[in-house]
Amino acid sequence: MPALCGTAARFVPFLFVFAEPMNAKTTVSHVGTIKPGQLDEGTRSHAPTIQRWSPVSRASVAGLILGQCALALAPFFLEPGLVDRLTTLYIYGILALMWNALVGYAGLVSVGHQAFFGLGAYATVRLANAGVNPYLALFVAAVLIAMLSLPISAFMLRLRGGEFAIGMWVVAALSHLLVNLDTLVQGETGTSLIALQQYASHDRRLYTYWLALGAMAGLGWCVFGLLRSRTGNALRAIRDSEEAAASIGVRVLPTKRLIFVLSAFGCAMAGALWLATSITFQPKTYFSVQWTAYMLFMVLVGGIGTYEGPIIGALVFFTVETLFGAAGVAYLIGLGVIAVTFALVLPKGIWGAVEAKFGLQLLPVGYRVRRGETRQE
Repeated sequence: MPALCGTAARFVPFLFVFAEPMNAKTTVSHVGTIKPGQLDEGTRSHAPTIQRWSPVSRASVAGLILGQCALALAPFFLEPGLVDRLTTLYIYGILALMWNALVGYAGLVSVGHQAFFGLGAYATVRLANAGVNPYLALFVAAVLIAMLSLPISAFMLRLRGGEFAIGMWVVAALSHLLVNLDTLVQGETGTSLIALQQYASHDRRLYTYWLALGAMAGLGWCVFGLLRSRTGNALRAIRDSEEAAASIGVRVLPTKRLIFVLSAFGCAMAGALWLATSITFQPKTYFSVQWTAYMLFMVLVGGIGTYEGPIIGALVFFTVETLFGAAGVAYLIGLGVIAVTFALVLPKGIWGAVEAKFGLQLLPVGYRVRRGETRQE
């Protein structure tokens, strides 16, 4: 019986998906029976309330927006090398946000999203070679790969658990082989985004930086809005149990397809941006499983299933890479040790542990119950 009650309780929040929308602060009308004499004369009991925003979260959102605006001006004050490093950080942020949206909120564990990362870079090379402006090609390539992910999702989303994870790895391996067959790419020899050479080095650095910042901010706010909507509630219901979600009316397959295509678009955009920073395209590098390993590390360390977690995870990974990236194999071993340590000691990640201990939500995507207070009058 306790197990049955616990299972039912998990899905109570998702019933609100199909109820009337709640205001930012909705009072719970009934929380129990108060016996006569239970309260002293002159006191008043206030029922618990359902809240989404708090003063801290409002300040956090405002601060984040201001911070993003300030970062747009950073290239005018920072050294070129630091601007390049920040561009890399933004790309890592995109990858972490996309993988967390897919795995942390929809429960679709993928070890093959490097397929979209590599295909985004490859499509950019192809479009630029066809005469499309290279910076326009970065965005168009991501849109094309998102469209390509639609027929892929028709097959892959019918798989679950380990089958889906391995199936995505197969998609990545197959994509790698097919790209190698293109004579423009010349197998593992690769090619370059030559069209970017028409821009001066300084201009290229600025344009790539702004595009990376804009992509990270745009995708971040898109995920934020999505998770705060009814679709976000549906995704969490699917993550916990597809059968239970379907039983309360959630459209399981279309909802999973939406987050799958969004993650494909984001990873493709990240791959295209990485190409803009490195210029060269070698299939073995772009389709490497290391990209999924990086995504997993950032999300696991930051806090899977939290919105703030991937941002923190990207910062941690970026710092570790900056300090120890030149160590070669030892660096990769260190990443593995850190990831395992977090899985054992802090399974909820950094932000998950902070949220559980202090109840702090800087960027809330769900609701929380604020306990009522008894005041003396």
